[in-house]
Amino acid sequence: MNKQDLFENIKRKQSFLCVGLDTDIKKIPEHLLKEEDPIFAFNKAIIDATADLCIAYKPNLAFYESMGVKGWMAFEKTVNYIKQQYPDQFIIADAKRGDIGNTSAMYARTFFDELDIDSVTVAPYMGEDSVTPFLTYEGKWVILLALTSNKGSHDFQLTTDEQGERLFEKVLRKSQQWAGDDRMMYVVGATQGRAFEDIRKIVPNHFLLVPGIGAQGGSLEEVCKYGMNSQCGLIVNSSRGIIYVDKTERFAEASRRAAQEVQAQMAEQLKAIL
Repeated sequence: MNKQDLFENIKRKQSFLCVGLDTDIKKIPEHLLKEEDPIFAFNKAIIDATADLCIAYKPNLAFYESMGVKGWMAFEKTVNYIKQQYPDQFIIADAKRGDIGNTSAMYARTFFDELDIDSVTVAPYMGEDSVTPFLTYEGKWVILLALTSNKGSHDFQLTTDEQGERLFEKVLRKSQQWAGDDRMMYVVGATQGRAFEDIRKIVPNHFLLVPGIGAQGGSLEEVCKYGMNSQCGLIVNSSRGIIYVDKTERFAEASRRAAQEVQAQMAEQLKAIL
């Protein structure tokens, strides 16, 4: 899926919502535990209930890996279900991989060759040769961690060098030498507020994957005010605020209502550029 495809989907659905499939066996409705594959059963219901309201799904690998082989099987079934039933969806493997070159090449093979996923989140700390193996796959995206929404982001990402450049700004500038805005996106947490202004000065045309709306306290209005560009340029993720709003047998309907609320807010924000 290329950049124009993403923008067309955003316009068609009046949404730039990504639903995070952070599926925890200990948090899903109890009645699903009787299913052969409870994780997949939960994901399928959420996907069917929200697919017309979002443009992307982001399964977080940690939640699947925590269950060993069964978790990986549920992850693969989820990815295949989205690809078969909702091929217009952008799939993000939230894996935060990144290692020495030959190891990164194996991670890239996993997500792009074996699973044929659209994109994967990558940690840039080890530099260019840990990222470029992911960029050898035509039509696939690297989503590089830049400025995250957690409290610990202040420990490293916001530290400055002698010239006053913050580490996340160095990541943004340097990584543009590796790929353009047709191959690379950046993770920027919704809780970072006006930092989006500074980010857009460096990467005006890139898509940003924005977690932290809802449960983590990020403001959609603020993200759009400072982060939206002429092609929207935002994929805003909500996980807990959509998938865990109800634990009864009607959980999927409740998730749909939560997604509809976010989508309506997004449609309002999109009026500024459409």
